Amino acid sequence: MTPSISLTIRDFRPEDAGAVAAAHRAEREHLVLSAEALAWQNAQPSPEEHFRTFVAELDGRVLGAVRCGVVLGTTTEGVGYANGSVLPAFRRRGAATALLTAAERHLTGHGVTELHTWMDDEPASLAFATASGYRLGRAMQFAGRDLTLPLPPAPVLPAGVELRPAADWAADPHPVFLVEADAVLDEPGSEVPMDALEYEDWLRGDWTRPDRDLALSVVAVVDGEPAAFSMAQTDGADRYWSAFTACRREFRGLGLTKSAKLESLRLAVAAGYRHAYTSNDTTNGPMLAINAWLGYERCAGERKGIKRLERPAGREA
Repeated sequence: MTPSISLTIRDFRPEDAGAVAAAHRAEREHLVLSAEALAWQNAQPSPEEHFRTFVAELDGRVLGAVRCGVVLGTTTEGVGYANGSVLPAFRRRGAATALLTAAERHLTGHGVTELHTWMDDEPASLAFATASGYRLGRAMQFAGRDLTLPLPPAPVLPAGVELRPAADWAADPHPVFLVEADAVLDEPGSEVPMDALEYEDWLRGDWTRPDRDLALSVVAVVDGEPAAFSMAQTDGADRYWSAFTACRREFRGLGLTKSAKLESLRLAVAAGYRHAYTSNDTTNGPMLAINAWLGYERCAGERKGIKRLERPAGREA
């Protein structure tokens, strides 16, 4: 459908954060994203990522946005991402198409030839993806848990293992980074190998997020060294998000991620959070089993959309 003449696509402004977050979360209670985190993300310098947020405005009202950039942390060149959303009442008016078009144009100007996006796993979104030239890739499962219900009893930790808050590494998080850099090398389902994760990029884009709660994030330590973790993000009100749970490959099979994730949830309950959400690739059997043991139940799904881009003649706008 051709966009309304009143539809404007423009760059994100700090005052857009609340409306963009609302569009992102609309009919998606499993997505935990605060306006503060959005404003922070758009204020970060990203010379290699070329991060940019485009906003769709209709008759002066922000009705959606797309966040896009070059995928970092991989030796595979030319891969970008674009993830966005539009308020349900304003869908099928051309806003999503216009937002993705703006993202594609921006990223092709920075050498992106393959664009990845996530679509809600429901017929209308998937039909839109295929009609827009995206082939469907892997599937993700979201799951939620009512934190007012009892948690399972904690398993006995192996000898030499202790659980500590990630805040203990606030002054020097590099040992925690090493866990993630090792774990992502064989992350289930990933179409792009994350084989070149850089510490500075991780610090800027993950560790220092304003919604990352280091007091609720838990690190499993083996003989004094971080071996696994469960990172938490929150909305500052009552919703908790399991941002990433990882274990160094040499320590797998000891139940460290299971214990770390349970302890993180226990801390979240004590801090007053009442709703927990997590996500996994649908082929990640071990983590799906852990989440089921923790009491999570599937609540939504996503599918990856992948599109080949051709660099247009002329300069990037």
